[in-house]
Amino acid sequence: MPFNLHHAAAVPVRALAWLGRQGTRAIAALVFVGLAAPTLGAWMKPFLGEAIFLLLCVSFMRVDMASLRANLRRPGIVIAATAWTTLAVPLIVGVVSLAVGLDHRSPDLFLALMLQAVASPMMAAPALAALMGLDATLVLITLVTSTALIPFTAPLLIFIFVGPVLTLSPLALGLKLAAILGGSLLVAAAIRRIVGGAAIRRHKEPIDGFNVIVLFVFVAAIMGSVTTSFLADPAGVIVLALFAFVVFAALLGATLLIFRAIGDERALALGLMVSQRNMGLMLAATDGALPGLTWLYFALAQFPIYLSPQLLKPFARRLTVRSAEANGLPVEAGDGRPRSATRVR
Repeated sequence: MPFNLHHAAAVPVRALAWLGRQGTRAIAALVFVGLAAPTLGAWMKPFLGEAIFLLLCVSFMRVDMASLRANLRRPGIVIAATAWTTLAVPLIVGVVSLAVGLDHRSPDLFLALMLQAVASPMMAAPALAALMGLDATLVLITLVTSTALIPFTAPLLIFIFVGPVLTLSPLALGLKLAAILGGSLLVAAAIRRIVGGAAIRRHKEPIDGFNVIVLFVFVAAIMGSVTTSFLADPAGVIVLALFAFVVFAALLGATLLIFRAIGDERALALGLMVSQRNMGLMLAATDGALPGLTWLYFALAQFPIYLSPQLLKPFARRLTVRSAEANGLPVEAGDGRPRSATRVR
């Protein structure tokens, strides 16, 4: 009997490990599966907040504290990157949007852009950077520092640019963000204490697979209305989707230009982090009480977020190889990573 139970438990673990090994392909497939199964989205929408909380728990659980402390000893780049993603990006988006009159032309789209801009980077950003063969350490540190500031900066910036549009007050929004982030951090710390960091690193692939499943719950829940909206107004949805890609590319390109002095590879890692905003966190903090167009934009913005790791992986590999050759490092066959590159575990 113990053997049978052990064997039965090993089957789902192996399945999760296989899913985790699919890497960027699995991430890219999520949006299309979510798009093709709107009924699943309706079923999973009530669990959107729980899915976001689980994603945060897993991401915090996998933080390498030794690496975190080592990089914080050289804080210059971290401070600059944190200031860029937390303050400069929402200020630029807000000022440009007001300058072109977006707040009057389409208030719901303006709200969507501002919620996107004030959000922290996705908690999966370090893992996605690692899947692309990039050094994810700087991404991880900047993610932690910027996320810690979000309960203070997001409500203030939303109130400044959007005003009292949300049903939550700035204080309530900040407290809810702090509760979500603080609660997931406590759960992650408890898991690390119980199972240990070594066990978490050893089961990297099954945890990656679990992440993909939870990401699917999030993507399916948020993509549920896209098919209906497309059938009702195909041209409008296509234009909005193209606009989401433009916003993603603008954030990526601007970050690459601003941080090119630290090296193309690291600048690309930061660019991906800045362009992959954690809109799910803002959905959870507002209880999903957002206008229909805001929801639709959030859904369409998932396309560039989840397709970019697969689309940009060849470019990232070229940068990694060029950086390794410039530093005289051997490159592993197959994935193009320098053998000394830091990876997220």
